[in-house]
Amino acid sequence: MVTKVQKTVEIPQVEIVDQDVHVPVQKHRHVPMVTVAQKFVDIPQVEFVDRVVEVPVQKQVQVPMVTKVQKTVEIPQVEIVDQDVHVPVQKHRHVPMVTVAQKFVDIPQVEFVDRVVEVPVQKQVQVPMVTKVQK
Repeated sequence: MVTKVQKTVEIPQVEIVDQDVHVPVQKHRHVPMVTVAQKFVDIPQVEFVDRVVEVPVQKQVQVPMVTKVQKTVEIPQVEIVDQDVHVPVQKHRHVPMVTVAQKFVDIPQVEFVDRVVEVPVQKQVQVPMVTKVQK
């Protein structure tokens, strides 16, 4: 015979601990791509046009050479002739001269002496006039 006996058994419990982990969000962006393209450009060219100009031929002319020669020249001399001229004699005369002399003169002076005199001042008071009227 089988007997059933209840027996308490401890069963270890599993504890679940949640931990938040930050996961970065990745965004997809469209980045423009630089492309290099060749472009043909017309460059103006400079054209050189040569023009022939006739230059006249110059003739060679012989120029006479100037030489300096010393020549003796006679210069006429100026003759100075003195003549005596009679000059009249001037006479000196004494003319009397008027002179002005200064003379000092005493002039009497008038002296003014001021004296302060007090004058009494009278005050004027207006007195009202009373008139009687009969009723």
